[in-house]
Amino acid sequence: MNLQDITRWMLSELELQGCLYQDDVVDFIIKLKVEKFLRENSEGNQVLNTQVLNAFKKITKDNVVWVAPDFYWRFRVAEDEEGRIARG
Repeated sequence: MNLQDITRWMLSELELQGCLYQDDVVDFIIKLKVEKFLRENSEGNQVLNTQVLNAFKKITKDNVVWVAPDFYWRFRVAEDEEGRIARG
């Protein structure tokens, strides 16, 4: 599995579920044994590496936002402010 496969899967899951939790993507990557797409954050948790985040942002930059408090992506709605980060 390569970077493009992972980001396509992420977009597919987002379209299917309406939202995509970072933990679900991490679990998917671990099950596929491609941990090179993960990194350990300052709290010791596995998270997506910059390469994955940048590739996903590139294919969803205009229509997807990140909900930081809950660690998930969802499609942009009219009430969202400009930028990639959403309030909820």
